[in-house]
Amino acid sequence: MTTLHQEHTAHGHSHGPDCGHDQVPHGDHLDYAHNGHLHREHGGHWDECEPDGHVTHDAHDHRHGDGCGHPGVLHGDHIDYLHDGHRHALHDGHWDDH
Repeated sequence: MTTLHQEHTAHGHSHGPDCGHDQVPHGDHLDYAHNGHLHREHGGHWDECEPDGHVTHDAHDHRHGDGCGHPGVLHGDHIDYLHDGHRHALHDGHWDDH
């Protein structure tokens, strides 16, 4: 999965292990969940880290929700669940990889 390179220009906060925001493993880097966005450090600035296109997570039988054992992070208008190094979100009756 590729991600869009969209610089988050009004981001004065520096993320790190003790910043208070959820760390989200994403491929070869960490995203930080902040105000409904996922940010990653890139080239001395912070980028919005969003998927490029619609990617379904096939054969995902587990139903995420309160008490499922996987952390949920706010992502825009929905909750993503962290599971096996991916972010999953319910979409039209299936789970998407975010």
